[in-house]
Amino acid sequence: MYKLAEIPFFKKLENSEKILLAGTGGGFDIFCGIPLYFALRNMGKEVHLANLSFTYLHMTNSEQIFENCRLVKAGDEETLENDYFPERHLADWFLAEHNEKVNIYAFELSGVRTITKIYEAIVERHQIDTIILIDGGTDSLMFGDEEGLGTPLEDSCSLVAVEKTTVENKFLVCLGFGVDRFHGVSHYRFLENTAKLINEQGFLGSFHLLNQMPEVQKYVSAVAYVNQRMEKQSIVSNSIISAIEGIFGDFHRTSHTQGSELWINPLMSIYWCYEVKNVVQNIKYYHFISKTETLGQLSMGLYNYRQQLTEIREMKKIPV
Repeated sequence: MYKLAEIPFFKKLENSEKILLAGTGGGFDIFCGIPLYFALRNMGKEVHLANLSFTYLHMTNSEQIFENCRLVKAGDEETLENDYFPERHLADWFLAEHNEKVNIYAFELSGVRTITKIYEAIVERHQIDTIILIDGGTDSLMFGDEEGLGTPLEDSCSLVAVEKTTVENKFLVCLGFGVDRFHGVSHYRFLENTAKLINEQGFLGSFHLLNQMPEVQKYVSAVAYVNQRMEKQSIVSNSIISAIEGIFGDFHRTSHTQGSELWINPLMSIYWCYEVKNVVQNIKYYHFISKTETLGQLSMGLYNYRQQLTEIREMKKIPV
């Protein structure tokens, strides 16, 4: 039972002591967890960071901790010219702006079983009692039978892998309602799926990020820091920050979205919180991917599921 003055998600975290905050879909997802990181630290929690990485980790000098997993530190280098290494830039920001040496576990996208082993190893190393997956966007709430899935492989792999761990407390937090329109996601279906999770008591409420919050200002600072250092800027985080600043409509903070229509809106800066177990129970292709070891097997599992689908929930606009 929850009270009106309580946020159910934070109520669930009251007894958590050692938390792993991890990017669900890779890339810049972990940046969307920065406000949570500082909020949890202020609550006295020990917080560790991890991210499914799109960087060619074998082309970096980051220390390999486990198989397919490296520990990224400030100052680590990569040998490629494109400098796509958001985890390293985030570690650099922590050191430059907060004088903190914050290391980030980065792991290569592979199959569910492989990612589960990495999570279990991190859990054992730090005695983690809670895992929070953070998704930049809302496509992690696509169950598989929707017409547009966004980028489902990374999200579903992380969700199923975390659900398979022995950790008791496992949550999913989404930030960026509306941003997945750029990737063909129906937000009608997101709300429909959220309603189903409400019915199953798997939804833990939502709350707004305001520009006046110190934790949010740190998020804005981190994204600005990385924008100056990476050519490929985050569409998701830059859109969310535009919303946090009160911008509305077809506004383009980065040149990467030029030529498309964006809908920057106040709903983008809301955290939506869920129980991982309830989300995973609704992933319709669970059995097609749950035993995968490699990225190829993961991709084939989703493909095989979609091939045998007879009914697809079509794209639909919100009727308001």
